[in-house]
Amino acid sequence: MDLAMYDGKHVRVTDRWGETFVGMAEYGNCSFLIEDWLDYNSQIASIEEIEVHGTVELWTEHMILRRYRPEDADALHQRLGTDPSTYAYTGWNPYATLEMARENVRKFIDGYDDRRAYSWIMDVDGVVAGTIGAYDREGDRIEVGFSVVKGWRGRGLATEALKKVLGYLTGNEGIPRVTAWCAAENVGSRKVLERAEMRFLCSERNALTVGGRTYDKLTYEYRR
Repeated sequence: MDLAMYDGKHVRVTDRWGETFVGMAEYGNCSFLIEDWLDYNSQIASIEEIEVHGTVELWTEHMILRRYRPEDADALHQRLGTDPSTYAYTGWNPYATLEMARENVRKFIDGYDDRRAYSWIMDVDGVVAGTIGAYDREGDRIEVGFSVVKGWRGRGLATEALKKVLGYLTGNEGIPRVTAWCAAENVGSRKVLERAEMRFLCSERNALTVGGRTYDKLTYEYRR
């Protein structure tokens, strides 16, 4: 059985004892890892690739994009909600208080039954390094947004995560257009969008007002 062909794919595995496991697979050194389940070639009775939709686990070189968990709320409040630089150009802070963080995490989790919901945690070796998601689907387009914890910025994580999500949304989910926007002064976000090969569409003068300041709004688009 050539298990290497299933590396990085979503699979359903049944072992020789009749137990079934579903998830994204990682293959190496004659062993097979699906989330926390590890087995060897000789213990696998059957394996098949499966079709998945919605917020599924995605792997990149340096992180796992996974679903929110209740215990993420504390970290999101502490690392994003209390850092003004996170929402300086948007004014959007769903983790401003611990109560808000817990409520929003609960909403994300409750929404996972919807195959059109896309909300991920950037998980680097068990540490919450940021968030990324896609929202407000209208017709043939959906909007994507992301936040990275201050201590993890400048390492290319946002670009890496965005590239993975763009590929998933347009490829697996069949959404033709993905858009994103940022304030013109938000140089970091602009670079992420451009490095992820999103194309600049337009600039709207003085379209954003945050904290008493006004910014031009830049819109980008990605098509498969």
